Amino acid sequence: MSESADSTSGDKPFYRRIRSFVRREGRLTAGQQRALDELLPRFGLALPEPAAPLDLAAVFGREAPVTLEIGFGDGESLAEQAAQNPERDYIGTEVHRPGVGHLLREVERRGLTNVRVSDHDAVELLEHYIAPGALDGMQVYFPDPWHKKRHHKRRLIQPPFVRLLASRMRPGGRLHLATDWAEYAEHMMAVMEECAPWFEPDGPVPAPGRPPERPVTKFERRGERRGHAVADLLYRRTDAEA
Repeated sequence: MSESADSTSGDKPFYRRIRSFVRREGRLTAGQQRALDELLPRFGLALPEPAAPLDLAAVFGREAPVTLEIGFGDGESLAEQAAQNPERDYIGTEVHRPGVGHLLREVERRGLTNVRVSDHDAVELLEHYIAPGALDGMQVYFPDPWHKKRHHKRRLIQPPFVRLLASRMRPGGRLHLATDWAEYAEHMMAVMEECAPWFEPDGPVPAPGRPPERPVTKFERRGERRGHAVADLLYRRTDAEA
């Protein structure tokens, strides 16, 4: 995750633009490389040039509620969700190429037809390729906490980004955040309070335990081994214009 250059536009308020990720290639296994070569053309989210909002019904070949996961890691929890909810469609975006390859292999192994995979920066994906109100759900599980104070400005969950999320969600859609860093959970809750016109709590915040629809992730297990408590933060999109 990193920040990009500052931006201004006419009389719009100044804010520091956040990029959701820094591209990280990592070391690919032979199986992951094969998945990228052979499966990404089949299950990848094809982005038009010039940039234009996608017709998600055409992308999946049906009308169904669509959930976007930002930063899916190795993709196993996303694949599990898709397998458990065949009536829903899922888009996952992740720039760690081994993770993309791993998810593609899971999609193939499980025979999933309701998953599309992107390796694009999530901010640009939302800004240019997702139409307003197109998403039924959004989930961000265990984003980089940037725990050093001087790096807090690089955190993904910031008011301008949450407003962007709101603009792409339908009223009543659910935003699900999760982190195993207590201080980042407090930061997230403060940001969401600031964004109260667009989101309202969907039950207690944090939730009293892991919601059953969120599978356990590799990062969650790692955090628990280190003694970190996981906070799940659930919100519903209001009908306020973003």
